[in-house]
Amino acid sequence: MPTPQETRPDPAEAARADPAALLSRLASGDRQARLRHTRRIPERAARTADLPSWVTPSLAGALLGEGIATLWSHQVETAEAAHGGEHVVVATGTASGKSLGYLVPVLSDVLDGASAPTGRGATALYLAPTKALAHDQLDRVTRLALPGLRVATYDGDTPPEERRWIREHGAYVLTNPDLVHHSLLPGHERWAPFLRALRYVVIDECHVYRGVFGSHLALVLRRLRRVAARYRSYPTFVLASATVADPGGHAARLIGMPVRPVTLDGSPRAAVTIGLWEPSIRPVTDAESGVTARRRSAVAEAADLLADLVDEGVQTVAFARSRVGAEVLAQAATRRSADRGGAAADHYEAGGSRGETTADRDGTVGSGAVIAAYRGGYLPEERRILEGQLRSGHLRGLAATTALELGIDVSGLDAVLLAGWPGTVSSFWQQVGRAGRAGRESLAVLVAADDPLDGFLVRNPEAIFDRPVEVAVVDPDNPHVLAPHLVCAAAELPVTDADLAPDLFGPGAGPLLDRLVADGVVRRRPTGVYWARDEPPAASVSLRGIGQTVRVVERSTGRVVGLVDESRADAAVHPGAVHVHQGRSFVVTALDLDEGSALVVAGDPGWSTQARSVSEFNLGKVREQVSSGPLTAAFGEVTVHHQVMSFLRRLPDGEVIGEHPLDLPVRTLSTTGVWWTLPEETLLDVGVDASGIPGALHAAEHAAIGMLPLVASADRWDIGGVSTARHPDTGLPTVLVYDGYPGGAGFAQRGYAALHDWLAATRDVVAGCACRDGCPSCVQSPKCGNGNHPLDKAGAVRVLAHVVSLLERCGPE
Repeated sequence: MPTPQETRPDPAEAARADPAALLSRLASGDRQARLRHTRRIPERAARTADLPSWVTPSLAGALLGEGIATLWSHQVETAEAAHGGEHVVVATGTASGKSLGYLVPVLSDVLDGASAPTGRGATALYLAPTKALAHDQLDRVTRLALPGLRVATYDGDTPPEERRWIREHGAYVLTNPDLVHHSLLPGHERWAPFLRALRYVVIDECHVYRGVFGSHLALVLRRLRRVAARYRSYPTFVLASATVADPGGHAARLIGMPVRPVTLDGSPRAAVTIGLWEPSIRPVTDAESGVTARRRSAVAEAADLLADLVDEGVQTVAFARSRVGAEVLAQAATRRSADRGGAAADHYEAGGSRGETTADRDGTVGSGAVIAAYRGGYLPEERRILEGQLRSGHLRGLAATTALELGIDVSGLDAVLLAGWPGTVSSFWQQVGRAGRAGRESLAVLVAADDPLDGFLVRNPEAIFDRPVEVAVVDPDNPHVLAPHLVCAAAELPVTDADLAPDLFGPGAGPLLDRLVADGVVRRRPTGVYWARDEPPAASVSLRGIGQTVRVVERSTGRVVGLVDESRADAAVHPGAVHVHQGRSFVVTALDLDEGSALVVAGDPGWSTQARSVSEFNLGKVREQVSSGPLTAAFGEVTVHHQVMSFLRRLPDGEVIGEHPLDLPVRTLSTTGVWWTLPEETLLDVGVDASGIPGALHAAEHAAIGMLPLVASADRWDIGGVSTARHPDTGLPTVLVYDGYPGGAGFAQRGYAALHDWLAATRDVVAGCACRDGCPSCVQSPKCGNGNHPLDKAGAVRVLAHVVSLLERCGPE
């Protein structure tokens, strides 16, 4: 037995116990200026309530066996509403136990229904946006060991023989919207017994369903409601969400019916220390873009911080904004830790000079790793291994995409790093909430990316901490989304006039049906509108976007490496493009748009690629407009013509080593956008000369795209922009920012509604940037098809300042 003198304090425990001191150590020395702001969020006390009396005894006993004798107040409020047949959404913080709020009524009623002659007096359907989340739900329910409960996951990984058993015997089925769309609804006759008993539909992480994806889900749920009604079933919908603005309104738009919101969080929360971190500026030379200084990337900076935290024994998850970013972050953190003999040294030597982090040479995912990457796209067994190693504490550091943000129930994390602003205030708090699950104080650090919005936020912390969360945009009336779902609905059951009710497909579906009938896609009969062809239409409709996907296929093996939206294929997988998947580089050798495939060969050529393109646009119907003096701003319909013309090859230091022509088709996008115009003489008056107008407008356009997510729930990759010194439709200098989806996704409309605030913040970011001629933190765009040329930062400040001053005299009508 050790004596008191032999007992040594655990340095890792000491590091975890004082997040503020830990943050100070991270920001010591030459890093001190990088920490721009520190905020401590105080702890929150618990509010408890008794378990409802109607809970079935076996479930109450199982909960008591897990030490759950009482519930948080929001869990009981949610459970009571759902059990009473009221559609309800619970929107509380991360790790607040939202799932128990719907599991109590769902499991209780399903268990009570097990005594029915069929064994399924009540069934429930659970929808998650990711497979991993559904499997985590299965693990949690299975641990309760409830006798007689038949629960199973039903997704793309489920073997055919198990699918039949689930359809015939499953009572609580865990799946995702894609399987409902592709399998359950088209084959609803095979699900008839399950649907007849359908009591609940649970929609987890419903804040994820926004934009085009949310519009698709809203229509899938309307199709589910009408098919369930065919079997005389009218289920109660229970939704769970991170904190969002107007959760009841968002949930109601998703299901098409009123929803009761539960927003008062009764769970306890330990204090969290949050740091806002801006990487330093370093000199670079880039003849192509003219950049002479650039901030260090958020991924590289977060990798250093992740290595530091892991070496201190602080279990940390670092969120990256892309799959590639997560892979690179994990690799870089492993190298940094290993180079100084830290926690990753042994694994780094075993993995070789590349410092593999997700698959060692023996092919075992994460074997021996203390730092690994986690993202969507991994095989099920790969995901399970990484999740298990994180829970056990074997993994000390994880670089993740939002696949982990979406509810994987991981406990005991000490710190969270955000490599770049996650896009919305809601996602920020969701990711920050991943730390402190064990009830102790935690640390979160937002590392700003080289991006206008990120720089604005770390320099204006009130825009994070004092700003309400965003409204999630969902538009199920978008004809480009609605039309294919009408076709799918007609294949499931004939579409009748009753289906055009406002709570289903709406009156706007009538003209769309007429057009589909005229095109011969569907047929009108006295009993309704029917699908006119043999093949099922759902197979050709993707819920994750609008349009088709392109398969990325390894030439030597025929293995499908990944999928790319067809709209992005020209820029992402053109011939000669370097494509990165799970840390491995591939070079595209051929792109066949007709076949929907891109052939690749494995290998890292030592450079990256960037597509270059040209764009033109036509302005259509104006839906809203405002004028102030010489300024006119409008929201309406636009048509954008886009063509990828060539691609650049860049070395890791950014140097351009070649440009190569491409022969790809012109893409046409009919969407919605916001635009503004000013006469040339007005621009001359504010100090922008005629030769500088293209660069000033181009720079203002880039900055405005980067700042639109401040007022709309969008990612800058969901948005496009074009500017011109004289547009044929206006005869004036014109700047356009548009939604990157057919028919629009609501982002530009939100921008128009907040035009003054949006452009004022854009002006402040550009004017306040320390660079001389423009950089990625203000007016340069990572996706510019013109190689960020021409750009005039000073001219952009003059243009934006004048536009804002004119907008202050009026407001959009």
